[in-house]
Amino acid sequence: MTEFVISLIAAGGYWGIAFLMCLENVVPPVPSELIMGLGGIAAAHGQMAMIPLIAAGTAGTVLGNYFWYYLGRRLGKKRLKAFVDRHGRWLTLDWAEVERLQRFFDRYGGGVVFVFRFLPAFRTIISLPAGMMHMPHWRFVIWTTGGSLIWNSFLAGAGYFLGRRFTAVEEWIGPATIVTVVLFVIWYLWRVLTWRPAAAAE
Repeated sequence: MTEFVISLIAAGGYWGIAFLMCLENVVPPVPSELIMGLGGIAAAHGQMAMIPLIAAGTAGTVLGNYFWYYLGRRLGKKRLKAFVDRHGRWLTLDWAEVERLQRFFDRYGGGVVFVFRFLPAFRTIISLPAGMMHMPHWRFVIWTTGGSLIWNSFLAGAGYFLGRRFTAVEEWIGPATIVTVVLFVIWYLWRVLTWRPAAAAE
């Protein structure tokens, strides 16, 4: 099973890694920790090379984040609020969360985009206030690329370390991957079904 799961990641090649990482940042189907971690294991098995793997994952991450940045910049606050209010259930995102991030962004400036790349929550959605505040494109891309490069290198490196040094991991990484994906899908569906806007919750 382990070889099968790793082969699925390797079969898509670096374009597949980039696509999955981009998609993960737009509508998260599979956690980036899993994508890059399995990519690192594939590299340890000789099916991928680390530098192109990290480059592809980072390119996909930047592209996925740029989607939200562009949306925030293009729509502006008023139209973006209407978009979030309308599709909030599927995004499992409340406008109040966007406003909290915007206040945080206003206070700490562009460097927050870099720091948020290391946080499990809001690391993608921080791109919305960056776009709304018309952060320069080049600054957004540089900060996002820097944070994503470090984070993806860590994830891929962890996967490579496990794949090279702990052969016992191979006995459970396949089933663990499947369980992780299933649990993530269940969690997302639960979020969609139980999600309510803050105003309604209050």
